Amino acid sequence: MKLAKMNVGLQMYTLREETAIDFVGTLHKVAKIGYEGVEFAGYGGLTAVELKELLEQLKIKAIASHVSLAQLTTHLDEEIDYNLTIGSRYIVCPYVADDDRQTEAQWLAIIQQLQVIGQRCAERGIGFAYHNHDFELLQQVNGVFVLDAMMKEVPEAALLMELDSCWVHHAGQNPQAYIAQYSGRIPLLHLKDMQKLPSGETLTVELGRGEVDLIAIIEASAKAGVEWLIVEQDKCTNPPFESIEESYNWVVKNYK
Repeated sequence: MKLAKMNVGLQMYTLREETAIDFVGTLHKVAKIGYEGVEFAGYGGLTAVELKELLEQLKIKAIASHVSLAQLTTHLDEEIDYNLTIGSRYIVCPYVADDDRQTEAQWLAIIQQLQVIGQRCAERGIGFAYHNHDFELLQQVNGVFVLDAMMKEVPEAALLMELDSCWVHHAGQNPQAYIAQYSGRIPLLHLKDMQKLPSGETLTVELGRGEVDLIAIIEASAKAGVEWLIVEQDKCTNPPFESIEESYNWVVKNYK
């Protein structure tokens, strides 16, 4: 079956230790491997114009930026300006701190906060998305999982989903079902693999080395209008550049 065209990018959080040492050099290596775009988790101290010029030089696209909820609350227009300058089409809320999500009341406040942020992003012409972990599929608000409550309470125009398929799997849910359920609302998808050790510990591993049904996820994503498959490895057990190259090669072999 011929699948719809999706681009392949990398979440730069995977290389956070490398970018802390040499942000520009790390981007050069990512581009050389073949990734078509990158999702930022920090900008390496570069101005937006400097980063835009670097991306143009490397012929690699800015997919999106992960920006903390605190930063989105206090410096939203600055983040929008930066991302519009570098050509990013999305800003993503990546995480909610544990202390901020203990109760339904806290989650309801966060959902309202996301709506305000998303409405401002929409006014400025950039998409706003929420990136899940497992806890949004373990905790509930008004009788439904938090992730579903977000999508129900906030209009699509103000909130999209960046589905982390591995965390959905980790929570005991079906990633393909979630992709189908929110077809058209998931422009970005994190493609990630994991192994559960006998000790109970979970490792994120290179694509194809774990238990996640990546092929089924890719097929579901193609049907659901996903624009970018974004490789991410929370922790690399191998040298990170080797890990991201192995994962890229797996996508090329199994999808591209």
